[in-house]
Amino acid sequence: MSKPLIGVSTYLESSASWGVWNLPAALLPAGYHRLVQRAGGLAAMLPPDEDPAAAARIVSRLDGLVISGGPDVEPVRYGAELDPRTGPPARERDAWELALIDAALASGTPLLGICRGHQLLNVFLGGTLVQHLDGHAGRPGVFDHHEVKPVPDTLLAEILPDPVSVPTFHHQAVAHLGEGLVPSAHSAEDGTVEAVELPDVEGFVLGVQWHPEAGDDVRIMRALVEAAGG
Repeated sequence: MSKPLIGVSTYLESSASWGVWNLPAALLPAGYHRLVQRAGGLAAMLPPDEDPAAAARIVSRLDGLVISGGPDVEPVRYGAELDPRTGPPARERDAWELALIDAALASGTPLLGICRGHQLLNVFLGGTLVQHLDGHAGRPGVFDHHEVKPVPDTLLAEILPDPVSVPTFHHQAVAHLGEGLVPSAHSAEDGTVEAVELPDVEGFVLGVQWHPEAGDDVRIMRALVEAAGG
């Protein structure tokens, strides 16, 4: 039986270094493809395309889609003024990943949003974000951990039935939920929405605010891979 093909969106950086080179690069932390592989899938990187219409053609060839973590979503995408603590825009990536989400929802392709991807799913469906939140990120470049509590009788609770400590690094979060989304986990400390899902659609649509690729728990990714293989 062939392994499901899972596409993972990438960063797009103006400068990255390796060996003797310092060049523009599409890149992805290795935790993402390793987690897909450990969960039983094949990983494919999906760098931004200048033509958002290409998203539908690409998603049609995938069995599942992951929208990865990364920079802050530009506030204009959800009708908000720029908070000075919001990071610089990544407009090409915003446009590309929103197009990927659109294509996945339209086609019923299993979809997992991670951190930024969780927030983008909410924005795509008309939701808004808290632009700054204290206490959910450690020092720069280091993941913190905190406990999240799944909401009973949700898809997430089927995957993670008990409270769990998760790797986290974010300073933004879901504010108003997008159309059709329901919260499926909250922070044990302050009640922040830590996961969302679409219960009224056929298939797998889940966003998590934490970073499963930075930990050892494969259950979230395995659920996506199993849905993609179904």
